[in-house]
Amino acid sequence: MTTTAPAPTGRVVSPGYALQVLRGEAPPPPIAQTLGLRLVSIDPDRVVVALDIDPARHANPMGTLHGGVLGDLADLAMGIAYASTLAEDESFTTVELTTNFLRPVWQGTITATARLVHAGRSLGLIECDITDERGRLVARTKSTCMTLRGARADGR
Repeated sequence: MTTTAPAPTGRVVSPGYALQVLRGEAPPPPIAQTLGLRLVSIDPDRVVVALDIDPARHANPMGTLHGGVLGDLADLAMGIAYASTLAEDESFTTVELTTNFLRPVWQGTITATARLVHAGRSLGLIECDITDERGRLVARTKSTCMTLRGARADGR
């Protein structure tokens, strides 16, 4: 017999959660733990997340960093940037995520720097540049997020 977990109620993550993670007061989200993503800083105008590339864990079949890992890195940074604009009773979901891959990376540390471009009542636009240790642009990602309120925000 299969059982289903009850649907969550209320907010799962508070707006201050990322600051708690940064201060070491809360664990990072599971995807950050799985991939080794590190929250570096949260400022009013930008969020920075880093990854120390481990080719044994993060490489694609060609040996370069897998594009999905770049997407996860950017998505985390942009999600934190957008979540910082929300009220206590709001949540959000990503409705579009686009990444332009500009140069391959094999090893080293890469850094995602996300910035909020626009935060409207319903939709927001966030951009993120991922750079290598030499400051070269590896990928540029943009995300459109939709703000959820009331029952739509419950459990998110």
